[in-house]
Amino acid sequence: FTLTNPGRHGALLATPIINQPQVAILDLEAVVRRPVAVEGDAIAIRPMAYLCMSWDHRALDGELAARFLASVRHRLEALGLRGPTA
Repeated sequence: FTLTNPGRHGALLATPIINQPQVAILDLEAVVRRPVAVEGDAIAIRPMAYLCMSWDHRALDGELAARFLASVRHRLEALGLRGPTA
């Protein structure tokens, strides 16, 4: 499993390529401030980033990979990290 961070170079949405013989790679894209809906119809600016993951379906079922990715997302959100302020 590889963890990579093309976001540090400003990448917003990349497609990670698996490093053989590993079966998956996860990358974190750049953290940017985006408008999001909060509390019903209100709009707020929040730091957000995309997580992108590629995996070999011969070794890892898509449902399991999606649940792992959702777990990573929820854990990162629970940290309450702040992104760039500019």
